[in-house]
Amino acid sequence: MDIGSCRYEMGTALGEGGFGTVYAATRLKDGLQVAVKFASNREARYARISGYSRPIPLEVALQMFANRGPSVPNIIQLLDWQDEPDRYLMVLERPMPCQTLDEFLTSYTGTKYEDSVRIIMRQATFAAQACCQRGVLHRDIKLENLLINPDTFEVKLIDFGCGEFLNSAGYSSFSGTKEYCPPEFWMSGHYHGEPATVWSLGVLLFNMLCRNFPRRRDLEEIDQNIWTRNGLSQECCDLIRCCLQVYPKKRIELEKVGLHNWFKVFITF
Repeated sequence: MDIGSCRYEMGTALGEGGFGTVYAATRLKDGLQVAVKFASNREARYARISGYSRPIPLEVALQMFANRGPSVPNIIQLLDWQDEPDRYLMVLERPMPCQTLDEFLTSYTGTKYEDSVRIIMRQATFAAQACCQRGVLHRDIKLENLLINPDTFEVKLIDFGCGEFLNSAGYSSFSGTKEYCPPEFWMSGHYHGEPATVWSLGVLLFNMLCRNFPRRRDLEEIDQNIWTRNGLSQECCDLIRCCLQVYPKKRIELEKVGLHNWFKVFITF
């Protein structure tokens, strides 16, 4: 199959979601292993960006902006793309070996679990911050959208299909996974990008450590600043409380998440 200026040999399906299907592929000119995403453009959103005479798929545009500037190792790289009458295709970096974070944690057998989660969370936080700094709101940061190399623990954020360009006015519609949706959207029908990103990072951290989503009682205890969980460090519990404040003005600011004391712990394995 020809995509852009290169030819690819298609392989097996790697995954399927609401926004398309991803296949393994090989770039024939150099043997590079890649992933190719096929997405229907029947309901796809399009955006006008500088340098293109016609609108391009919003997911492609967001991926381009997230990849602009110095390479961010924790954000998947877009290598090529192509828009067709009934679909668009994206050729993406394919880290090998890799698993989704959900798969990895389900089968995790190592020790020092909180320390392992700290390594993962540091990278997820950096990816989220880099996206926002580049004007991109990912809006679907979750276990299934983070790939991890089980040998090196390198993490990469994928799938910008629910994303939007970051703005200061905020948003009145939500596209993403409901369990990660910020509570202010349910309360007022409106939310802002960076506080919503902090909320999703908090849910991600809670889910990794507790292996479920925060319940009403958890959020009530977090609001009272008394939430703890046996087996977790005080610093970790504090970061969860900082991220999962129901009222966005009480949440830790996105740029301060990675500076929290929990990330300053020295780790040895």
